[in-house]
Amino acid sequence: MRATLLKLLLVVALLPTLAYAGTPGEVMPGQPLRAAVLHSLTGKDKQFSDYRGKPLIINVWASWCGPCRAEMGSLNRLAQRYKKQFTVIGISTDDDALAAKHFIKQYKVGFENYIDSNVFLENMLGADTIPLTILVDAEGRVLEKARGAYEWDSPETIDAIGQVFKLKLKHKR
Repeated sequence: MRATLLKLLLVVALLPTLAYAGTPGEVMPGQPLRAAVLHSLTGKDKQFSDYRGKPLIINVWASWCGPCRAEMGSLNRLAQRYKKQFTVIGISTDDDALAAKHFIKQYKVGFENYIDSNVFLENMLGADTIPLTILVDAEGRVLEKARGAYEWDSPETIDAIGQVFKLKLKHKR
């Protein structure tokens, strides 16, 4: 009985580790993004290296995702207001590029968006849940990952982004 209890406690203790083990090939905070082709939904294909030289915010979303829909307006406002300080891009996990394009049009998304048709980017970025937003420094190193929906243009979130990027961001409303 005691041995069974100890085994059960060990399994319970390891569950958080197993549940958050990450996705295959996930780039963890502190590591650089690997080379990857970004297939555009709204312009030209690019690579992550094309965004070096300025901090980057990557939002992983899908058209069917309610929390993704909820945060897109604030993310769009953030991208527009702070485009001189950092770049915002989106990566859709939709299987259907037309659904993703419709979403971009419907929500009037003004920043560049790409589609991940083979789950490579999802795995590399660690998008086992969405929305997922990754803050990347100007050299291409992942600094932070934010899981879930946020009000991206709120003063508190803007202050947090400024701290991560070591930028002084003025609140604009």
